[in-house]
Amino acid sequence: MTPATDPHALLYSQLDPEEAKALTARLLAPCDDGELYLQFMATESFAFDDGRLKTADYSRDSGFGLRGVSGETTGFAHANEISAKAIARAGETLQLLDATTSPHAAPPERTNRHLYTDVSPLDLVPFAEKVALLEKIDAVARAKDPRVAQVSASLAGSWSAIDIIRADGFAARDIRPLVRLNVSIVAEANGRRETGSFGFGGRYLYDDLFDEGRWMHAVDEAVRQALVNLESVEAPAGEKTVLLGPGWPGVLLHEAVGHGLEGDFNRKGTSAFSGRIGERVAAPGVTVVDNGSIANRRGSLSIDDEGTPTRETVLIEDGILRGYMQDRLNARLMGVEATGNGRRQSYEHAPMPRMTNTFMRGGNDDPEELLSRVEDGIYATSFGGGQVDIVSGKFVFACTEAYKVEKGKVVAPIKGATLIGDGPTVLTKVRGIGNDMALDEGVGMCGKGGQSVPAGVGQPTLLVDGITVGGTA
Repeated sequence: MTPATDPHALLYSQLDPEEAKALTARLLAPCDDGELYLQFMATESFAFDDGRLKTADYSRDSGFGLRGVSGETTGFAHANEISAKAIARAGETLQLLDATTSPHAAPPERTNRHLYTDVSPLDLVPFAEKVALLEKIDAVARAKDPRVAQVSASLAGSWSAIDIIRADGFAARDIRPLVRLNVSIVAEANGRRETGSFGFGGRYLYDDLFDEGRWMHAVDEAVRQALVNLESVEAPAGEKTVLLGPGWPGVLLHEAVGHGLEGDFNRKGTSAFSGRIGERVAAPGVTVVDNGSIANRRGSLSIDDEGTPTRETVLIEDGILRGYMQDRLNARLMGVEATGNGRRQSYEHAPMPRMTNTFMRGGNDDPEELLSRVEDGIYATSFGGGQVDIVSGKFVFACTEAYKVEKGKVVAPIKGATLIGDGPTVLTKVRGIGNDMALDEGVGMCGKGGQSVPAGVGQPTLLVDGITVGGTA
């Protein structure tokens, strides 16, 4: 890489690397743990709507976050000026911490693993080609069906470089690409308008997004969903058997169960899963894992934002609670290993335990056979927005594509269906686990504590007894 294309050269344009190490060692000497986190990021986004390019944004940002940890207390300061003077000034914040009397926390394990390319996706495709792709998507979608009334397509990419420096001399770096394509459709017939959408992405270059087979599939799926919803009838209400489709419906698992398995909530005793390691918390056959080490996935990281290598962490095994997702602070205070789940939105934020790619493993059931067991229920294949109370696990999720099922047969698409329940209870009501486990297409964002990070979800087809369905009929 030349200095112009090497983000690490930009990180150290006003800071000598050896001076950064010396400063970190001095400023964090009184602390149990902590790090200097340096970041450079370039991002771009394009939005095509109403037949024309509406927005084209490009931005670059760089800065540092300095964190010191003593006991349970964290001191954190950040700035968008990467210089010795700015870092030293940030170090004044750490003077408010009590000096440690315990040994410094051991550094993370080192790794040379790279789960994705370090090449920037932003520079390899000319501006005009990115716009041309969105124009083509718009034209193809409108030609699919005369009922397509509106098309929105968006393209986004980012390239981020991080350096993590610890007081003990440990240093780690990572370069992270991320791309995403989204297609949204509004279909109209007889005065009725309904929507459909599909997107995909991951930690790779734009090549996959520009592959005609993939973006055509996105168009087909968005149009199909919108047209299905045009035929939908009012959703039934009441306690129903629910069949959840594979892949993206794992977002319900992510929200309703995943957050409750993060270390901070369990250390503080505020999760429904607190203190329950070794207990049965789900039906037999239910195995839930978090795995940040899957190559090229949206939620994956070669190292987390504290320098710990990501890995697969078994959270629930055959219905038994086995562990939690941990950052360094909560792992140390709970006397367990960090699992590579210390994540932050950017240099402006301190890390906390967060999910990466969280999913339920597949079972042995044939999805068609699971459908045949549903006497009176719904089959939900896609979800939109939802709300979750992390402490209780109670959730409300809106279905964006769902079907009414009677006597084992899909009889009609439905609109306005919401699923209402609580995650810990839902896990105990799983009655069938399909052999078709799939990860989502790579569009997930996870919010927690005012921070958003990319995340992945997944699951097989799941048969669940007795979820409350909020309907319109």
